[in-house]
Amino acid sequence: MILTQELKKVYRNGACEVSAVRGVTLEVLDGDFVAIVGPSGSGKSTLMNVLGCLDAATAGYYALDGEDVTQLTSDGLARVRSRKIGFVFQNFNLLPRLTAEENVALPLMYMGVPVRERRERAEQALGSVGLYHRRGHLPAEMSGGQQQRVAIARALITRPPLLLADEPTGNLDSVSGGDIMRYMTRLNAEGTTVVLITHDDGVARKCRRRVEMRDGVIRELRP
Repeated sequence: MILTQELKKVYRNGACEVSAVRGVTLEVLDGDFVAIVGPSGSGKSTLMNVLGCLDAATAGYYALDGEDVTQLTSDGLARVRSRKIGFVFQNFNLLPRLTAEENVALPLMYMGVPVRERRERAEQALGSVGLYHRRGHLPAEMSGGQQQRVAIARALITRPPLLLADEPTGNLDSVSGGDIMRYMTRLNAEGTTVVLITHDDGVARKCRRRVEMRDGVIRELRP
């Protein structure tokens, strides 16, 4: 699913350069469940942005699902994101004035899917995370755990093969965080490749593989 070779990301501000990712070589197989762990400032989020085609690498090679995305234009990266990647963020990123159903259906609207199909697929996605009964509620009317489950449903509405999650339990209590990890594990068991960033070693240990990132480089950890 993911193959990088000597991937680098350098940020430049005038004469100053910051190397956030320093020659990362990583392979994530189809159906894998990988945690990327490490302290703040280690390059985890930068790497996730590159893997998610939200940012382009400065140098190196990156293939996603067999497609070389290293040299794609911004339009090409947007196409890959919409078809192959679902995103879950620490802060949920739900639109406050839209209902759960409308938030989940949003990616389908951008893809031009008809209204009726959008509604049906959004209801199905919310049902899969146990929130069909909350489909008409606004984000402010739901708990943090429920909002994150809505975000997961939104990430999966386009049926992407890859789910990228950046600290998906970071703003949740232990019970809600445990629920989210159970959903992630179930999705992985159903065939979705999952890569998540976490600073929580307990969360990381629930994944099949753990990769540690420090100072822009990675190393594999034992389960």
